[in-house]
Amino acid sequence: APATFSGGEQQRVNIARGLIRTMPLLLLDEPTASLDGINRQVVIDLIHEARQRGSAIVGIFHDDVARNAVADRIVPMDRP
Repeated sequence: APATFSGGEQQRVNIARGLIRTMPLLLLDEPTASLDGINRQVVIDLIHEARQRGSAIVGIFHDDVARNAVADRIVPMDRP
């Protein structure tokens, strides 16, 4: 049952729902936070595919590896 899914499983379901069809804009909030290294790379690849299909992406990433893999612009939020 969906209520018994772990955080990572819930995250993967939500990512699949968001990326299953082309959207003009994707808002991502820590899309790789609860994922292991293999699934993190799968999500990074899916984000790249969405960009290639024309989606604009705005995301919040604390994971430097994932952020650097998908970002073409970075706006640090720790500036005064």
